[in-house]
Amino acid sequence: MVEPGDREVAGQRLGIPESLGVSTLEPGQRPPTTPPGRQVSIRVQLLDDVTEVFNISQRAPAKALFDLVCVHLNLAERDYFGLQYQNPRRMMVWLDLLKPTLKQIRRPKNTILRFVVKFFPPDHTQLLEELTRYLFALQIKHDLACGRLTCNDTSAALLVSHIVQSEIGDFDEVQSFQHLLHNKYMPNQDALMDKITEYHHKHVGQTPAESDYQLLEIARRLEMYGVRLHPAKDREGTKLSLAVSHIGLLVFQGHTKINAFNWSKVRKLSFKRKRFLIKLRPDLNSAYQDTLEFVMASRDCCKIFWKICVEYHAFFRLFEEPKPKAKAVLFTRGSSFRFRCDLSPPVVVNGQKAFPFGPGQSSNGHQPSPINAHSSPLSSPLFTDAGYVRTDDEDEVRRKKCPTDKAYFIAKELLTTERTFQKDLAVITVWFQAVLGKEDILPDSVRTLINTNYDPVYQLHQAFLKEVEQRLQQWEGRSNAHIKGDYQRVGDVMLKNIQGLKQLTSLLQRHGEVLVELERSCRASQRLQELCREFEQQKVCYLSLNMFLLRPLHRLLHYKLILERLCKHYPPTHQDFRDSRAALADISEMVLQLQGTMMKMENIQKLLELKKDLTGIQDLAIPGRVREQFSLEFIRLGCLSKLSGKGLQQRMFFLFSDSLVYTSRGMTADNQFKVHGQLPLYGMTIRESEDEWGVPHSFTLFGQRQSVVVAASCVSEMVKWMEDIRMAVVLVEQSNRPSTDLLSTSRSDRKSPEEGGVEAESEEELSASRSSLERQSAQRGNTTVHVCWHRNTSVSMVDFSVAVENQLSGNLLRKFKNSNGWQKLWVVFTNFSLFFYKSHQDDYPLASLPLLGYSLTVPAETENIQKDYVFKLHFKSHVYYFRSESQYTFQRSVPLATSVLSSVVWCCLVVLSSVVLLCSVVWCCLQ
Repeated sequence: MVEPGDREVAGQRLGIPESLGVSTLEPGQRPPTTPPGRQVSIRVQLLDDVTEVFNISQRAPAKALFDLVCVHLNLAERDYFGLQYQNPRRMMVWLDLLKPTLKQIRRPKNTILRFVVKFFPPDHTQLLEELTRYLFALQIKHDLACGRLTCNDTSAALLVSHIVQSEIGDFDEVQSFQHLLHNKYMPNQDALMDKITEYHHKHVGQTPAESDYQLLEIARRLEMYGVRLHPAKDREGTKLSLAVSHIGLLVFQGHTKINAFNWSKVRKLSFKRKRFLIKLRPDLNSAYQDTLEFVMASRDCCKIFWKICVEYHAFFRLFEEPKPKAKAVLFTRGSSFRFRCDLSPPVVVNGQKAFPFGPGQSSNGHQPSPINAHSSPLSSPLFTDAGYVRTDDEDEVRRKKCPTDKAYFIAKELLTTERTFQKDLAVITVWFQAVLGKEDILPDSVRTLINTNYDPVYQLHQAFLKEVEQRLQQWEGRSNAHIKGDYQRVGDVMLKNIQGLKQLTSLLQRHGEVLVELERSCRASQRLQELCREFEQQKVCYLSLNMFLLRPLHRLLHYKLILERLCKHYPPTHQDFRDSRAALADISEMVLQLQGTMMKMENIQKLLELKKDLTGIQDLAIPGRVREQFSLEFIRLGCLSKLSGKGLQQRMFFLFSDSLVYTSRGMTADNQFKVHGQLPLYGMTIRESEDEWGVPHSFTLFGQRQSVVVAASCVSEMVKWMEDIRMAVVLVEQSNRPSTDLLSTSRSDRKSPEEGGVEAESEEELSASRSSLERQSAQRGNTTVHVCWHRNTSVSMVDFSVAVENQLSGNLLRKFKNSNGWQKLWVVFTNFSLFFYKSHQDDYPLASLPLLGYSLTVPAETENIQKDYVFKLHFKSHVYYFRSESQYTFQRSVPLATSVLSSVVWCCLVVLSSVVLLCSVVWCCLQ
C-alpha cells in the first residue's frame, strides 16, 4: 500500500531520472543560465506536493525560475502551466515571467511559489505527452480535494476511483479500504466509500496512464472544470462570481453557471477602480446592454482578474503577438501589461528541434521543425491519372519531392474531402436546380428556401477550396515557389473559413427545414415527387437526395475531426498550432450549437429513406408528425431468420422506438420489402433460446399478442439486437405510451405473416446479377437495406452517424485478385461504400463497392504483393487489393474501413446507441 509519505514525485512514475532532465535540451546543452550576481533560493511547491529549492540570480527574470522548474520536471509542454504565489494582501497572483522575480516577491525566504496548471484546454487530447497529462491529473486531484471541482456524487466517486487506481493499482478490498481511510480525496469521501470501491473494482488492468486519461475525460465534461471563481456583485448588489475559460467569460451564482459571454461577443475588457467592465459587440437580438458592470472587492481584485482574462484571451484566441505599447513622454495612463510570446532558445523533443510555444506567436519568424514527423521518406508514390504502374526510379523522384510531414497529409485529406464536398453541394445547387428548372413545378417558397440557404454556403466553400488548393501547391513547391513566406500550414486557412461559416450559422440551422419543406411539397405534388425520383436515378446522385441536403451539417463534423488530428499532431511551439486550436474551438462551438438540429434531421432523413424501401406500411416520416408527443425514432435495421412452421426463413427487421417490424423481399419494380408484421415494444420481454429451440444464436421476443423466435447470423449480431431491443423497451415503457399501428394492411392480411414469402437470394445470385465493382451506382438497389439483406448483417442509427462523421476521399490503386497491374482511381468512402471515379474531376462515380460484411486484412507474404501500404478487402470469393499513397493515408483508411466492417467494433457501439436514443427521445419530448 502507498502511504502518504511515499507518494511519487512528478515524473517518477514515468521513469524520469532525478537529475536535471536532458530530453528537452539539445545534446550537450546545459540548463538555462541566469545573469551573474548574488544567488537567492526560491522554494517551489510542485503538483505532487513536493517542495523543491531553486537558486536564481537576484536580477534574473521570473522566466529563468520557470525554466528551471520545467527542466527539473523534463516538461516540454510548458505553456499550460504557471507559478502562483500569495501577495502581501493575501491574494493569489501569477508570477509575471517577464519581470524580475524579486521585484514581485519581496520576502523570498517566507514565500512558497506553487507550480500549477494555468490554462485548461477544452480537450485533453491536445496534450501530447504523458507527463503533461499526469500533471493535469494531479491538478484535478487538488481541485477535487479542496472542493473547487464540484460535481454530483456519481462523478466524484468515479473521479476518486480513477485516482486510487492510478496510485495503488488494481482493486484489493483490504488495501483499497485502508488507502481510502488514510487519504482524503474529496470533502465528503466517507459517505461515498462504497460507491468509490464499486467503481475501483471495475478498473482492473487499467494502467496509471489510462487512469489519468479517464480522469481528464470525466473532469473536462464537468461545469467547474478549470474554473477559478472571483467574487463580485452586479449593479443590484447580488452576490456573483466571475470566471474565465477558453470560450470566454463566465458568470456564476454559487456553483451554478448563469451566463457566458463568448470571446467573439466581447469587444473590450476594462476596469475602473472596483468596477469590472465588459463591453459587448452590438447585437440586436440580445437582451443585454452594450456594457456590463460588476463590482469587485478592490481595485487589485479587478486588475488581477483583468490580467487573467487578457492572458486567457491571448492563449486561446490571439493570432498575432501584441506590439509593445509606446512609452509616453511625460506621464502614462492605464496598464502597460502585455502578454508577450516566449522567445526562448530552441529545445529538442523526441529528437526534433522545436521552439517553445508562446501565446500570440505567429509573426516572430520562427521556423520550427515538426514534432513527430515521419522519420523516413515516403515509400509509396502519388500516381498520375494514367493508371499505369510507376517504375522504382519514378517512385524515388516523387518521394524526394513530396513533403513528409504528417501535417501535410492531414492538409491533403482536407483538400481531397473538400473536393468531394464541393461536388456534393453542386448536386443541390447546380444539378437539382437544373432539373427543376425545366418544369416550373417547385413552389416558390421552397425554391427560395433552397437558394437562400445553400447558395451562400456553396460560394463560401468554392472560395475555400481554391485557397486550400493553392496552399497545398505552395506547400509542395509546385506553384509560386518564388514567393517568400511560410506556407507549410493550413490552420490559418481553416480558421478564416470557419469564421465565415459562423456567419452562416442561421442558414445551416435551416437546412433541416429545407428537408421537411421539400418532403411536404412532394406529398402535395405527384409530378414533383416523380421528378425527384427521376433525379435520384441520375448517375450524379450517387446517394439519396436527402443525404445531399444534410451534407453541409455533416461537413462541420469532418472539420472538427481534421482539426483535432492537426492539434494533436502539432506541438504548442508550432506556428500553426494557435490558428488550428482557435479554429477547433470555433467549429466545436458550432457543432454543439447545431447538434440538436443534426440529430433530428438525421432521423427524419433515415425514415424518409426507409419509406422508399418498404411497402405495406403507413408513412414513417410525415413532417411534423407526432404520436401523442412521442416521436418515432429509427434504431436498427438488419437481417434475422424467423422461425415458423416452414422452418427458418430470412426476414428483414426494422427496430423503431415503439415497435419492431419484420419484412420479406418483395418482387416489386423498386425491389421494395413487403411488411409482414409488427411487434409493439410496450410490454415486450426477451430471452435467449438457443437451448430451447436448438437454433444457434436465437432469442425469443414475447409480445402482448404474439411471440416470435428469431436467429442472428453470429453471436455479435445477436448481442446487438438484444441490447437495442431491451433499451427501446425500457424507453417506451418509461414514456408510458403504447405503440401506434404502423401497418397499412388490414388485420386479416397480417394474420398469416408467412403467406406470400419469397425465397432468400444467395450471395452468388447477387454477384451474378451485379458485380459489386462494375455495377452502375445509379441503380437504386444499392441501398443499405438491400446490402444488409444480401450480406446477412445489420446497421444501427449510431452506425449511420459514425459513418457520416468518418469519410475519406483520395487516390487509391486497385488490383483484382488474379490481375497483375494496378489501376489508379479516385475513391470516395462514404455511406458504408467505396465509390470509384477515374479522377476527382468526374461528376459521377463509375462503380461502387458496398463494404458491409467484407473483411479487411493485410496481405500475407504468400500473396506476393511486394508493395507498401496495401490492404485487402474480401468477402467469400471476392478479393480486392488497394494501395495507399502514404503511411498516413494507409493508417487513416484501414481503421475507417475496419469500423465499418468489424462486428466487434459495432458491439462496442451498442451502449452508445442506447445513449443517443435516450437523448433523442428526451429532446423530442421537450418540443
